[in-house]
Amino acid sequence: MIKIIIGIIQITVMILFSMHLKINAQNSINNVKRPNIIFILTDDQRWDALGYAGNDIIHTPNMDKLAGEGVYFKNAFVTTPICAASRASIMTGLYERKHGYTFQKPPLSKELIDKSYFALLKEAGYYNGYLGKFGVKFENKLEKELFDVYHPHSASFYYRLTNGGKKHKHLTDIMGEQAIDFIKNAPSDKPFCLTVSYNAPHAEDSSPDQYIYPKDLDTLYNDVVIPEPELGIDKYFNQQPEFVKNGFNRVRWHWRFDTPEKYQKMVKGYYRMISGIDRTIGQIRTELEESGLADNTIIIFISDNGCFLGERQFAGKWLMYEASLRVPLILHDPRNKVHKDVDEIVLNIDIAPTILEYAGVKIPETIQGISLAGYTTEKQNPVIKRDTFLCEHLWNFKNIPASEGIRTKDYKYFRYIDFPEHEELYDLGNDPLEKNNLARNREFEKKLITLREKCNTLIDKVN
Repeated sequence: MIKIIIGIIQITVMILFSMHLKINAQNSINNVKRPNIIFILTDDQRWDALGYAGNDIIHTPNMDKLAGEGVYFKNAFVTTPICAASRASIMTGLYERKHGYTFQKPPLSKELIDKSYFALLKEAGYYNGYLGKFGVKFENKLEKELFDVYHPHSASFYYRLTNGGKKHKHLTDIMGEQAIDFIKNAPSDKPFCLTVSYNAPHAEDSSPDQYIYPKDLDTLYNDVVIPEPELGIDKYFNQQPEFVKNGFNRVRWHWRFDTPEKYQKMVKGYYRMISGIDRTIGQIRTELEESGLADNTIIIFISDNGCFLGERQFAGKWLMYEASLRVPLILHDPRNKVHKDVDEIVLNIDIAPTILEYAGVKIPETIQGISLAGYTTEKQNPVIKRDTFLCEHLWNFKNIPASEGIRTKDYKYFRYIDFPEHEELYDLGNDPLEKNNLARNREFEKKLITLREKCNTLIDKVN
């Protein structure tokens, strides 16, 4: 009798062990089918600082190749043109007005963090990595719990000591090396999501040189003359209200662009910083190929906002003009060899739901963005139709006046929150450079009223 019982136990153990192996094997298969995701985020890279966008001066062969092999969005925008609020929107898929985070605000709440793409991917079994500028404060420093590999970098001083304090190396190059190390060491039984968040090409504000690029790129662009900025003459600065003229956009213009010589030096430095990022993107893609992961790794590329390069005699971003709102956005899914250029309006709040859909994770109903993943699989008909979006900058800081507005395909309307008497309206179809403010033109009075009311309605809806 004892022998029979022992035999039954042994058979049961063997059956359970076999089932365990099958379950693990199935999980392994499922994980292999789920793609790896690399999300590349740059800082202050405007939409046209890219060869593929038509810039025939800047050297970005790897970004251009990514766009040429994937889906390039010609009308991509951020909803808030400042790094802190925009990054919170990217992480959560929410407008600034909804997540409430910007500089000098309390940390992002756990409730919102739990629905960030980081947290949801980790819960779904992804191996999470984060490199570079974080830019958002989390409640109870929860970011440390969300990543298997976490290498945050402060947003100042591009040259860092490495190799035990023996060698100075540019931060962009350090991040490229860290990304390659992550890929090499990621576990083979899990899909990974790696966010590579460059501080470049953001200026180093404390340095008189402002744009600090890798030293070996010093001669790049020496043989070219950067064209003068569009709208760079006094007329377009003088059109601004006094509270904008006296703000940080003008202060930083004096730091960077107030002489022709300084303008040439600074724009070339800005371009060199982007070329440095481009080089590391090429290195990352080479590592994916050599590791046999390229065919199952999606790459997403965007910037957290644009920036002024002397337009209206401004530097920085923050204002509701195209220079600071419009950014490059690329989706590259090697599993579906779809290449196209897309005209529809897409936003930074679309990044989180896009990542989640690619990972096969349910998108929370609270997310206000829309997944763009379908663009890399559907060759016919647009996936989404968005005719209007809310643009806003709500930081209560006197040197950067708070503003809010809407952009449609053909028009833009915005106002300054503390100076409601000043409104701006642009017919983008006929005036893409936003030269002529039509807010006081009687012929456009009905359009002004319509867009003002539409802005109010959208604000109520977003809240």
